[in-house]
Amino acid sequence: MKVLFIGGTGIISRESALLAAARGIDLHLLNRGQRANDLPPSIKTIQGDYRGPIENLRAALADHCFDAVVNFIAFKPDDVARDIELFADRTQHYVFISSASVYQKPVSDYRITESTPLTNPYWQYSRDKIAAEESLNTAYRQSGFPITIVRPSLTYDRSQIPHVYGSWGKPWTMVGRILDRKPVVTPGDGSSLWVVTHARDFAKGLVGLLGNRSAVGHAFHITADDVFTWDQIYQTLGAVLGVEPIIKHITTDAIIAHDPGAEGSLRGDKSCSVVFDNTKIKRFVPDFAATTTLRAGVEESIAWFRADASRRAIDEKTNQNLDALIAKFS
Repeated sequence: MKVLFIGGTGIISRESALLAAARGIDLHLLNRGQRANDLPPSIKTIQGDYRGPIENLRAALADHCFDAVVNFIAFKPDDVARDIELFADRTQHYVFISSASVYQKPVSDYRITESTPLTNPYWQYSRDKIAAEESLNTAYRQSGFPITIVRPSLTYDRSQIPHVYGSWGKPWTMVGRILDRKPVVTPGDGSSLWVVTHARDFAKGLVGLLGNRSAVGHAFHITADDVFTWDQIYQTLGAVLGVEPIIKHITTDAIIAHDPGAEGSLRGDKSCSVVFDNTKIKRFVPDFAATTTLRAGVEESIAWFRADASRRAIDEKTNQNLDALIAKFS
């Protein structure tokens, strides 16, 4: 099977590429070729700027056709409109990576299924994903464009450390705070429920869908089944580090009043309890199972960061923001 990943070196796409290669898929990555990676040599690169002129992308793809195409870096209707134009005659299966943040929050039923309403008045990122999904569904209904929509929730790998509010670009910042005995923040009382999924587990569901004609026209979320409170997630991180974390509980409203930019990620997603029903992905991919425990995944991440000092960057702006927020409520 010949497959194209648009992207391929991010958190979920890298693990998906590794698994696809391990299963013998003839995998090609479309990217600018500017980012170092440690992917197997069997994975081929098609050099091209996805954000560049469509004529250049057509030239880069040349005579290629694919059994499946997965776009990890499409966010808006304009992105998928370009993909429909590019791949209508080049693939039998197009997979759009959306986001579980598109689901209604707070939910009317605590179990989120693929039929949970899609609405997010708080986060433009999620509204753009919803609009892109709607464009793809229209193309499927009107012209038979062979779509599958996949919605990951908070997914991490060795280079990311799960947390609710802090620095995603420099996640060691949160570890540094725990090690330095500085508080970390959870919204509310820290008891809202959340699901974190290791990218290696997500990859099992995604790769299992590729080329599966019965999945065309369907949407799936792919997450772990284990559910934790945010306090438990930080306590797991502390247990791996051997340091009890100091957790400061601050209401979502107060955090957003201090940092309006956090509204989408918190009120539109992480401050709400989420429990995902994975029955559908398990039905379409019978061997899908999330087997990486939170403790094991965090241990792997901490080891990866500790192996190279250059990975342990600290976001001082985030530290200053957290310190100022915490000072208001101390």
